[in-house]
Amino acid sequence: MELKKTALHDVHVNLGAKMVEFAGFHMPIQYRSIREEHLRVRTTVGVFDVSHMGEIIISGPRALDMVQKVTINDAAKLEIGQVQYSAMC
Repeated sequence: MELKKTALHDVHVNLGAKMVEFAGFHMPIQYRSIREEHLRVRTTVGVFDVSHMGEIIISGPRALDMVQKVTINDAAKLEIGQVQYSAMC
């Protein structure tokens, strides 16, 4: 079975990440050393690729009301066919 790839897969590979199977995806687990990554995040920035974390579809006449209630972004700003990463509370 071929592993799925996240939207940032090629970026991780090009940056030399150690890639492993995780939940059916080809995911990065480390770049150079844990210490170096820790210091980088503490002094600049770190990025965590969440594009493997799943998606849900909510439908029905009051779908937008539910999404507005349980997520932290304003889904009313989306056009038909758009998507949005968000957290569900």
